[in-house]
Amino acid sequence: MQDWRSAARDMVESQLIPRNIRNEEVLKVMASLPRHLFVPFRYAEDAYIDRPLPIGGRQTISQPYMVAKMTELLEAEKGMKVLEIGTGSGYQSAVLASMGLDVWSVERVDLLAKRAQKLLSDMGFGVKVFHGDGRLGWAEAAPFDRVIVTAASERVEPAWEDQLAPGGRLVVPQDVMTGGQRLLVRRKGDAGYSDTWYDYCRFVPLLEGKGDKGAPL
Repeated sequence: MQDWRSAARDMVESQLIPRNIRNEEVLKVMASLPRHLFVPFRYAEDAYIDRPLPIGGRQTISQPYMVAKMTELLEAEKGMKVLEIGTGSGYQSAVLASMGLDVWSVERVDLLAKRAQKLLSDMGFGVKVFHGDGRLGWAEAAPFDRVIVTAASERVEPAWEDQLAPGGRLVVPQDVMTGGQRLLVRRKGDAGYSDTWYDYCRFVPLLEGKGDKGAPL
């Protein structure tokens, strides 16, 4: 894609800043990442527009604003260990890794997991991708300072809470009774958990088990 850097900067200036994304590191990273590499070739020209795009396996790459918002809500600091549930294309992983975070990501669709791992490795990111059931997290690598879930969940899974370090934060689009989802931030404190709700949103559902190889891109 020609002049993708200009498209990425425009994405930040027209979609993120006007919607009150204020984290300078998030804005800087998303202005410098080639988002078009994370979508099928036929969608490359649309990679920087204000909507999600299909990536195969009935999955999507999230709208740029939603990636920025969830990343900002993590309030992660460089060097922290992050568990991502739902690798998808690998774009959210790349954003986190570009911010100096140690990213461990679980993807249920085998084909997507393999493609994301290869792309992230080729780009020089040390993200660890695991093909598995995201509802179970990644117990062997726990604890995590932060957990981010990139699919809509009916609830906060016990495994995510168990694998979250004391003082950690979890960000998840959770189903709500009024329909759709809202972004939930759950903090793990000494006295238990505290919740704060943010934007309404719409994500593909979090499914149980491991998926098959998935549909071709």
